[in-house]
Formats: sequence, structure tokens, C-alpha cells
Amino acid sequence: MSAGIVQAAYIVAAVLFIMSLAGLSKQETARKGNYFGIAGMAIALIATIFGPESQGTVWIILAMIIGGAIGIFYAKKVEMTEMPELVAMLHSFVGMAAVLVGFNTFLHHQPLEGALLNIHLVEVFLGVFIGAVTFTGSLVAFAKLRGLVSTSALQLPHRHKLNLVALIVSALLLVWFVKAEGSMAALILVTLIAFAFGYHLVASIGGADMPVVVSMLNSYSGWAAAAAGFMLANDLLIVTGALVGSSGAILSYIMCKAMNRSFVSVIAGGFGSDGVASSDDEEYGEHRETTAEEVAELLKDAKSVIITPGYGMAVAQAQYPVHEITDKLRAQGVEVRFGIHPVAGRLPGHMNVLLAEAKVPYDIVLEMDEINDDFPKTDVVLVIGANDTVNPAAMEDPNSPIAGMPVLEVWNASNVIVFKRSMNTGYAGVQNPLFFKENSQMLFGDAKASCLSILEHL
Repeated sequence: MSAGIVQAAYIVAAVLFIMSLAGLSKQETARKGNYFGIAGMAIALIATIFGPESQGTVWIILAMIIGGAIGIFYAKKVEMTEMPELVAMLHSFVGMAAVLVGFNTFLHHQPLEGALLNIHLVEVFLGVFIGAVTFTGSLVAFAKLRGLVSTSALQLPHRHKLNLVALIVSALLLVWFVKAEGSMAALILVTLIAFAFGYHLVASIGGADMPVVVSMLNSYSGWAAAAAGFMLANDLLIVTGALVGSSGAILSYIMCKAMNRSFVSVIAGGFGSDGVASSDDEEYGEHRETTAEEVAELLKDAKSVIITPGYGMAVAQAQYPVHEITDKLRAQGVEVRFGIHPVAGRLPGHMNVLLAEAKVPYDIVLEMDEINDDFPKTDVVLVIGANDTVNPAAMEDPNSPIAGMPVLEVWNASNVIVFKRSMNTGYAGVQNPLFFKENSQMLFGDAKASCLSILEHL
């Protein structure tokens, strides 16, 4: 395959990647977006493998077969609820790939002199640094999402100063690395610093903010891929990495805006963790319990119902009976809608995907900003597996770890039914005053079993 054909294939692949991102921006076109992305990647792989500069084609294909088999195995095994962990782990692979490409390019490259050598060394240094940060940061995110480590924010003394020192030392190492025309000691040192820096950045962010962390790491992995593209002189890898990096950064910015957080503080690490946590021993009063039969009667008499799902619904796989309840109520003339918080799951758009999987109509699934003003006019709100995203402490308690985060104001409805297994705190580790309000009732048990029981009584 000639170099001209390879470049033409890269242009086609880049256009398909852009079309993929455009398609993924809407639920109705998301499936087409995936197909565009798959087609673009297939063209890119074929053009690269059979290009004029490719060597060891047999080994490359063998590695792809092994890696593809492992990927297919885990893709079939991983549940939708575990998708955030899988995404975080995949980001770590991209980061480590950038680190390995950096070291390999440093050790084996064509003789260079003057400005070309300096540019090459800067590319290697930045590629290794970004890749190392992405690698350890993604591993910490995976561990937090998986429950392997505490979800609370790591608050080391002077942690922001430590981050600043790490950046300053890395900058000095870059100067040393370039002036020495390549120093393995400097490259190893900055790799170790970047590993620690990436770990600390993500460990300093609390569990409630992990969806933003995942989108941020998605951006980092894109820039790591772009850096690898510069080191390998691969135009398509540069374009693809830039697309992923910029789209991830835009998504992080949108989510930060929706959560009333500072985008700069996300990059700095530890955002949302400067407050003093509220005491869980605070007295909120007594909660009231209800039954599936009573909830069914309440729904029968309602004219408007809003369902606010959370990660608990995903864990219980309750989206299917929730869809059946929705259909039955709408058939009886009840207005049913869904209110989705930007961080309702542990991945941006997690709840939307789950509801689409259960065939819930797109037009009744609304974002927080679209539905928050309608709660005072709503008869019944079903809070299914959500906790922090409906916590009034975000608005009422300035010392709360989630203070300032916009939430679904479900307590303004006439009746609130909270589906939970117990009175335990949410992912952020803080108690929810909603559970003790006069218009709130608790329906304890597995969310799927509770929904099926409600269906029987409707």
C-alpha cells in the first residue's frame, strides 16, 4: 500500500471519527455514531498495518488477535453497571502505551541535530509525562469505582502545594533533558514524579465527583494518544488524540458547569473536597416507611409522576420494570417523565444509556435543568437508587462535601418515594435530609423487586 493511499485512508478515517462524535451527541443517532467510529478505526488499522513503513506485520496481527479476543471476552462479561470501571481501565492502557512509546522512541530514533532534536526531546518528555499521569490516575479511578479503595477524598497537608512543586520540578527536568540532549535519568525521574502526580490528582477527588473524573481522564488519554502520534509521526493518531482530548475536556467543562464546580480546580485535583464534612450523627428526625401496595395506590391517584434514577437502579437492573410501570401509568393517562442529573451514574450519560436499553422513550427523559422547575407541580416523585443527586444538603449545608452542587429538587413535590436498601449514606458518604422530610417515605428493599411488586398492584 503506497504512502499516498495511506494518507487518503487517514483522511477518510478522520472524517468518520468526526461523524462518530457528532452522532454520539444525541441518543437518537448514537448507534450510527458507533458504526462510523468502528468503520473509521477499521480503515485506520488496515492502512497502518499494510502501509509502507510497517514492519513485523505478522507480529502486529498476532497481537491484535490476542488483544481483540481479550477485549471481546470482557466486553461480553462486563455489565452496564461496571462500564465506568472498564472505561477507567482502558484509559490506563492508553496512558501506559504513551509511556512505552516515549521510552522506545527515545532509545531508538534516527540521528537528529539542532532544533529537530530539541523538538523530538520535548515530544518524548511531554508524551511520557501525560501518559504516566493518565495511567496512575485511571488506576485510582478504577479502584474507587470498583470499591477497592475508599471513595473519600485524600487530603494530604499542603496537597495543592505538593502538586505545584511536582509541576515545577518536572519543568526543570524538561530543561535538563533538552540541554543534555537526552538524559535517561531525567526521563526516569519525571516518569516517577508523573506516576505520583497522577495518583494524587485523582485520589484527592471525592467519590461523588467521579463521573467528572472519568471524563477528565478521557481527555487526558486523548492528549496522551496525540503525544504518541507526534512521537511516531503518525498524523491520524495526532488528529484522533486531539479529537478525544478536546471532546473530553469540553464534556468535563459542561459537567463542571452543571455541578457548579470550577473547571480549573478539576485539573488541579481535589475539587469539591475543601469543605468540612457534615457529621452523620446529626439528628434529622424519624423516617417513614411505606409498602409497594401503598405506592401503587399513590400512583393510581396521581396526575403527574417524575422518576429520578440513580446508580442503585443500575445495580439492581430495575430499568426494565421501571419501563413497564411507565407504560402502564401512561396508558392510564398519567404524565410520566424522567429527571436525569448530570452525574446520576458513574459515567456521563450512564442513566440515559440504561433507560434507552430498556426502551424508555427519549422524549420523556429530561435533564436536570429542564425538569427542576416542575417538581412543585408534581404529585409523586420516585427516587430509585439515587442519593447524593437529590440531597438538599447541597443547597442547605455550606460545610457539606457536596455543597454548591446543583441537585434535583425532588422535595418540592407533593409526595416523594425513596427506593433504597437501607438508610446508609450515598457514594459521597453524607446523610441525606430528604429521607426525613414530612412528604418523603422510604420503600426499602431491592429496587427491581420493589418495582415488580408495584406493577402487581397497579
